[in-house]
Amino acid sequence: MRRRQLAVTLAACAVVGVATLASMAAAQRWVRIEPNVAYDARFTFVRLRYQVYGRSGWEFDYPAMERNFMTVLDEMTAIAPHTRESNILDMDDPELLKYPIAYLSEPGNWLPDSSEAAGLRTWLAKGGFLIVDDFFGRQWDTFERSMRRVLPEARIVPLDVSHPIFDAFFRITTLEGMRHPSARSYEARYLGIYEDNDPERRLQVIINYNNDIGDYMEWSGDGWYPVNLSNDAYKLATNYLIYGLTH
Repeated sequence: MRRRQLAVTLAACAVVGVATLASMAAAQRWVRIEPNVAYDARFTFVRLRYQVYGRSGWEFDYPAMERNFMTVLDEMTAIAPHTRESNILDMDDPELLKYPIAYLSEPGNWLPDSSEAAGLRTWLAKGGFLIVDDFFGRQWDTFERSMRRVLPEARIVPLDVSHPIFDAFFRITTLEGMRHPSARSYEARYLGIYEDNDPERRLQVIINYNNDIGDYMEWSGDGWYPVNLSNDAYKLATNYLIYGLTH
């Protein structure tokens, strides 16, 4: 009887140990960062890096997502982007000022320091367009608090399908149906920040809340998700990019 109890206890400890190791691996996810491509005036996908406290986040879906997206963009448009190379930049890196569009992933874990907040604020003021993606539920609180460090006076407002960003390349007729693949009980919402909080001016930030278009694009060739969701992710991403380049 004691041997059996000991065996059960050891088995339980083993399960806990494996779970702990898995949790640690997720928190310390290693990703090979490829060299940035030198600026040459061609469109280059830029992903923003930030300091991580507790777990990784900014690099999720890298680099498959950007490669898939840029390959599709190259096929559909005359933009001729870099398809195999992309850049990762810190928010306070002066190199960021050379690029018009940047992507911020998993902002539910984003805690910018004063230098990062100031760098991103300067970039936005000079015409940068920020795409925020891959977060849901209570992660909003961290994102909003961090965004306030960047733009203290900004108003984050909901967007509906009538906004020009949803007709910038593809005509999107409904914003219903998309959900974050890890939190399907939440329906996707789309929000934005206008320059000087004026709806007559350009959007500076587009926010995909309760959604993860990056994940849908990353795995679009593997059959993980329904084709229509991957297609919608590409349509949204393309519209965001075209809007950012033309406003």
